[in-house]
Amino acid sequence: MIDEGQALQDAPSAPLPPRPTGVLARHGAAMARHARPVALVSVLLVVVGYLVAALGVGGPSLFSRLELGEPVVAGEALEGRELLRASNPQGPSIQADWHDLDPQAPATQAALAAANADLLAIPGVASVVDPTTVGPAAVSTAGDAVLITVVLEPDLAEEEQEAASAAVEDRLEALPAQVPGSSVLVVSQAALVQAITDQVEADLKKGEAITLPVSLLIMVLIFGGFAAAGVPLAGAIASIAGGLVSLLAFTYVIDLDVTVVNVVTVLGLGLCIDYSLLMVSRYREQMHDLWDLSDGGHQDVPRAVREHAMAVTMATAGRTVIFSGVTVAIAVTGLLFIDMTIIQSVGAGAVSVVVIAVVVATTLVPALLVLGTRHVAGAGTLSRWPGFRRFAGAFDHSPSDEGWFSSWARRVQRRPWVTFLSVATVLVLLSIPAWRITLVSSGVELLPPDNAQRQAFEQVEASYPLLAPAPITIVAEASDASSLEALATDVADLPGVDRVGEVSVTGDVASVGVFAEDLAADDVVREIRDTRPPEPETWVTGPAAILVDFTEQLRSDIPIALLFIVVATLLLLFLLTGSVLIPIKALVMNLLSLGATFGILVLIFQDGRLEGLLGFSSTGGIEATLPVIVFAFAFGLSMDYEVFLLARIKEFHDQGHGNDESVRLGLQRTGRIITSAALLIVVVFAGFVLGDLLAVKQTGVALAVAVALDATLVRIMLVPATMTLLGEWNWWAPGPLRRLHDRIGVTH
Repeated sequence: MIDEGQALQDAPSAPLPPRPTGVLARHGAAMARHARPVALVSVLLVVVGYLVAALGVGGPSLFSRLELGEPVVAGEALEGRELLRASNPQGPSIQADWHDLDPQAPATQAALAAANADLLAIPGVASVVDPTTVGPAAVSTAGDAVLITVVLEPDLAEEEQEAASAAVEDRLEALPAQVPGSSVLVVSQAALVQAITDQVEADLKKGEAITLPVSLLIMVLIFGGFAAAGVPLAGAIASIAGGLVSLLAFTYVIDLDVTVVNVVTVLGLGLCIDYSLLMVSRYREQMHDLWDLSDGGHQDVPRAVREHAMAVTMATAGRTVIFSGVTVAIAVTGLLFIDMTIIQSVGAGAVSVVVIAVVVATTLVPALLVLGTRHVAGAGTLSRWPGFRRFAGAFDHSPSDEGWFSSWARRVQRRPWVTFLSVATVLVLLSIPAWRITLVSSGVELLPPDNAQRQAFEQVEASYPLLAPAPITIVAEASDASSLEALATDVADLPGVDRVGEVSVTGDVASVGVFAEDLAADDVVREIRDTRPPEPETWVTGPAAILVDFTEQLRSDIPIALLFIVVATLLLLFLLTGSVLIPIKALVMNLLSLGATFGILVLIFQDGRLEGLLGFSSTGGIEATLPVIVFAFAFGLSMDYEVFLLARIKEFHDQGHGNDESVRLGLQRTGRIITSAALLIVVVFAGFVLGDLLAVKQTGVALAVAVALDATLVRIMLVPATMTLLGEWNWWAPGPLRRLHDRIGVTH
């Protein structure tokens, strides 16, 4: 028997308008009917995700499986390095900078001899390089320290390598007991990777600890209450958990660089906040249209009303969310066309978190909105407080066609040429520094200047220049040194070369190290390759040559990636708008915005401006992998806002409004969403700018700048100006394309 009271509660007091049809509308109604189990299952999955990925419950955590990647691509530099390694295979090394002592003192000499014997006796140790084996080269330039380098055997199993490393480190750390008053710094590649991984985890926690509370505060002020503000925050937390789990899964398929976690997680966090804001805003708007929320009656909203409101929300805002997610995914998929593992891993991870953000926004977020309808849909608590009413109305549940954004659109539309030329000029001027961008590949420089591992590595490099690895190495298949001596003599005279080492021969491979100034190393690599004689056959390798090959590979692959992104974006925007000109205009504006972003990035990080404010030391360039990643991410976020705005403008235009009026109404209805979402994303990225890892800091600044420029200069100035200038031409398409859009186009 049906409970009469329940039946009355489930039925609306007045007939509802026809419910939209289609898959998304039915999905929205289903989310409303099953809101409680959907929310409970989502919460369970989030908890499990954090336990597995972040804490390593049931297996290794994500952070323990990260690698310190390098921009290596197939080419001459990699071939030369493999040839060199094959002729003289070596395992990992551990170094000890033993300082505050007299290297010539008998006690020091005796301690070095004893340490040498003890270290060689450790299972897995292949060789020991110290003053007893290489003489003064292992004595610091200041004469108050010695360097001990222990090289492990190359083919040790993981457990054997860990045991040998631990035993070596214990013996090296015991050195100061042999010479009172001395101290030791132990450094290794494994310790460097661990330091960077620890910094990634610390920066992620710091970023979340700062951005999530600040984002909640901003959303409380925007929505006027905690209930509506909590929905996007809950979605963001779920998105982070899903992103961490997806990245953990990827570590079993491909090597993930340590910097991927922060960059990809931040993208998912920002997108989920964006999509949640759109869903919350549209749901509140629908509830206002369907139910009287003014007198507290909204506390008993009938189920049929909630289902209807969510069906409409999903058919409109949900469709925009999915379409935007596809657009962003297309942009980051372009990274997969770059034939480099380190960039492809970012692309694969980014696609996965975009999917997760869309799933969260179309499942958990609707469920939370329906469950909290009586708190979410009405005016928030703060909106009733004196002084907050006007500010908290930015996302008022009763949206108006008139407001600040429509007034602003009218001002722009009165002088569209002035606005267009002014904004375009500013963006072009900001883009100029981008033309002199310099790419670098940092290792220890990724860490903050006060990090102990970085200080130790830099101290070793500065104190023992004769043992420092050469940035450039010339390799030849030859069994005698004379084969490279003539070339070494010629190379020594090249501009930018500081010195050339001695030619060494190991088996059938000869090699010589070339030491060049940092900023000239790339030019030296190219000059050697262009001027070397045909015989003997040589390979130019080393970190500087690897970076040159990386840059050349980028130049080769980027056109293909860009072509894919451009064609796919044009097609998607055509499906959304039915226009030929709007997609082209959107691409041009995005390129202007991205150019300005890279120009600002060069001014800050390459030129070293704002070092003190942002807490970094300039390496004289931008991380090599950063430009292509920032381009894909920033392009995707820009298209995200473009879709938000164009979808609503198109909706009004389809309803019969003129072009200019559609622009005003679309900007009025979405301007608050876009600017508020952009503010929150800037806060998210700014939170990670406060981290200490240089690559993540650069990415955070670049994306924060890109979003800020796009949401201000582009969305609320260039878009209304250019759409006003084009008028009804905005919606033009040739007849065949117009008929194609009528059949397959995306509409509300």
